[in-house]
Amino acid sequence: MKYMTDFYSIQVSEINKETKDCTSITFDVPLALREQFFYKQGQHLTLKASINNEEVRRSYSLCSSPVENKWQVAIKRIHGGVFSNYANDVLKTGDVLEIMPPLGDFFVEVNPSKAKNYIVFAAGSGITPILSILKTHLSAEPNSTFKLFYLNRNVKSIIFKEEIEALRNKYFGRLEIFYFLTKEQRDIPLLNGRFTSEKIKELTDKIIDVSNVDECFICGPEEMIFMIRDEMVIAGLSKEKIHYELFFSGITDEDKIKAAEAVEQKFDGTKVTIIDGGKEFHFGMDDDYDNILDGALAAGADLPFACKGGVCSTCKCKVIDGAVEMKVNYALEEDEVAKGLVLSCQAVPTTEKVVVDFDV
Repeated sequence: MKYMTDFYSIQVSEINKETKDCTSITFDVPLALREQFFYKQGQHLTLKASINNEEVRRSYSLCSSPVENKWQVAIKRIHGGVFSNYANDVLKTGDVLEIMPPLGDFFVEVNPSKAKNYIVFAAGSGITPILSILKTHLSAEPNSTFKLFYLNRNVKSIIFKEEIEALRNKYFGRLEIFYFLTKEQRDIPLLNGRFTSEKIKELTDKIIDVSNVDECFICGPEEMIFMIRDEMVIAGLSKEKIHYELFFSGITDEDKIKAAEAVEQKFDGTKVTIIDGGKEFHFGMDDDYDNILDGALAAGADLPFACKGGVCSTCKCKVIDGAVEMKVNYALEEDEVAKGLVLSCQAVPTTEKVVVDFDV
């Protein structure tokens, strides 16, 4: 299936301050575009705006649910974040943003006939896709249950707290919520501070019946995600049942070394062929660019991309001839890489000729 990767002009219909540093934005998707903008719970939108005369793109998870017939994202302010500060300080109702139709694989299919037990972990703004997942499955799967483990600094910083509490009341007995706080003391020691290996072990001993878990969703910083994933596997949960969405929090020293090693393998002057929309685009890699996406954009190609950090997978493509080495990969699963899929923003060409297909 090829994703729709064109941008459409969409008006902002509503803006709400969820916390001091987080704003939710609802979009008025026209009826004529509803089919293109159909989405699955847990997917994201790529937004594009001109900020200080510069084109800026960012991907944000939908916090709304398809059952609501609504398109809403939440954007948390990041220190020095160009788009996040623009969204929190400048953007207003009635403004128009360029938006790409929903993308992403952070979901499992809804099955109303099954009673499934879900566990979900989120930190800060990582609640956004998790909220979409909660609302969708609780509504569409009347016998499914959730346990939510949600980490924040303090009570005031909990994004969508009222909405989450309302879900607990609406689906009484099917949604349990455990708030973990790092800057505010709770009566229960387990709920004080960040997720740790010891805490996950305590949760699997006392609260989570691993043998009864059907799916596990995790969204937050890389270190947190992989720690929880590994601890859940140790506790006996199949890796195939664990799904995660990474919120990029900076490249690690280990990944910097890996990226540098990939760049060292770059073939000088690679002839690249891009297949997109059934058409071919040919160009030669310039010495100024180390990855296929930047090289293609500089040569005039119009390709889908958002984060350029190896996180969102908007720019993924398939290598059908030649070879590349990815600098980092936070988005593709092992089986996808085995099938030849790569992130073009991280793909360093290592052979004289490379052909990549974006029609995947």
